[in-house]
Amino acid sequence: MAEPSTFRGTLDFFGELGIFDVVLPFLLVFTIVFAILEKTRVFGTEKVGTEEMTKKNLNAITAFVIAFFTIASSRIVAIITDVSANVVILLLASVFFLLLVGSFYQQKTEGFFLEGGVRTLFVVIMFIGLLLIFLNAIKSGDKSWLMWILHWLGNIATERGVAAVVLLIFVVLVIVWITRTPKPEKKS
Repeated sequence: MAEPSTFRGTLDFFGELGIFDVVLPFLLVFTIVFAILEKTRVFGTEKVGTEEMTKKNLNAITAFVIAFFTIASSRIVAIITDVSANVVILLLASVFFLLLVGSFYQQKTEGFFLEGGVRTLFVVIMFIGLLLIFLNAIKSGDKSWLMWILHWLGNIATERGVAAVVLLIFVVLVIVWITRTPKPEKKS
């Protein structure tokens, strides 16, 4: 077996120091909470000269305390670590998808953006992916919430009544989709 590289040894050392399970989650939570407090101006503003400024001292101490409470719970840190890693995978998948789709479009100076229904579908898929990531990261006992939900759905899907309701909903949706009237196109 090959010797581990110097960089792998450095990462292992950082792991032993607690960089990955204390420092980075603390910085992530602090940054996100501070940015939200600055944007929403929950604690109000104060006049400094002629400008309205947020109360940075209150925002900073609140974000600091929330970040400390977060790293005090090893369960929350584990969820943050798991979710962060999976969100990066979802982000990479979306970038690769856009690369593939963009390869079929003409190059323009403003770039390539998804438009209309395709963008809505893509946002819905990303939301569902993010929801599944969170449900898989949160654990109750030895199973994640996602496993509990899938187990529950598997149990009720075998019942005839539930299958009949699902079939009726599907038929109604198909009828609504077929009989809908298209919206007239807007002329610019």
